[in-house]
Amino acid sequence: MTHSHTVPLSILDLAPVVEGGNATDAFKNTRDLAQHAERWGYQRYWLAEHHNMQGIASAATSVLIGYVAEGTHTIRVGSGGIMLPNHAPLMIAEQFGTLASMYPRRIDLGLGRAPGSDQATARALRRGLNSNNGQDFPELLGELRSFLNPSIEEGVPAVRAFPGEGLDIPIWLLGSSGFSAQLAGQLGLPFAFASHFAPDYLMQALQLYRSSFRPSAALEQPHVMIGVNILAADTDEEARFLASSQEQQFLNLIRGQTSKLKPPVANMDELWNEQEKVVVRSKFSFGAAGSKETVRRRIADIIEKTGADELMITGSAYEHQARLRSFELIAEIRNEG
Repeated sequence: MTHSHTVPLSILDLAPVVEGGNATDAFKNTRDLAQHAERWGYQRYWLAEHHNMQGIASAATSVLIGYVAEGTHTIRVGSGGIMLPNHAPLMIAEQFGTLASMYPRRIDLGLGRAPGSDQATARALRRGLNSNNGQDFPELLGELRSFLNPSIEEGVPAVRAFPGEGLDIPIWLLGSSGFSAQLAGQLGLPFAFASHFAPDYLMQALQLYRSSFRPSAALEQPHVMIGVNILAADTDEEARFLASSQEQQFLNLIRGQTSKLKPPVANMDELWNEQEKVVVRSKFSFGAAGSKETVRRRIADIIEKTGADELMITGSAYEHQARLRSFELIAEIRNEG
């Protein structure tokens, strides 16, 4: 059985922009957190591609990965994820080939098939106006993988990715449904599930991934990472208070608005109705906001339920120091065993 102190922990960062702050502040905080995470023993530091969201500064994901990798030494840095339908596979091969050449053996390429945005933004990104809901993702993925490893395809490629070709850049498939789970299994790739915002499909997707898994050059057996939303503080009360910043952000999202990360509030019931409360809380159901002991129990429970090989923790707090403290406490849980 997997024990919580043997499961590597990683961080997923959306480079949150807080109310009263800007992207410059967000990037400084991101790099500062990554530097701390490296010292605390986190395995990976991933950044997520989102667009048209004023509270998330990681839109130019490849550029930000370079900034974080440059400011650190050993921690793996990557995308969680690059939304492949938004990009020409050749460009991603070249971008990550460049990153992997600058920071050898430290770059991960996590790929998603959602646009990571709304339809208007998808059009602004110059994707086809008739979006096919990611159905061409396997084709795009195949193209990208063949740029990195031309031996996948027969014949001599007409176009080659320099830098990129021949580099060992681990590819992960990210998903919040069964589609990518099954594809990752069939291709023998590691799989990361977005249970930090789609907890309902988690167990089904893991079962699908493991049952469809075929060994490959990349992996001999299934390897699963679970995204978990966790905010830790010195007391349960403080953690729940801090978590209200994320709850407000998600509340705005389901109301069709985007916002910067707001200061925490003492009583969310003044802001949401019962139905909204249920929706927001359900999105955070596969996570925790609490003291070290509360979070310790929750992490152990999640690992036992899912058999996860790695956990990727995400969690935003309005104050940067509170966010640092949260990730420090989570690291202590892992290191104390």
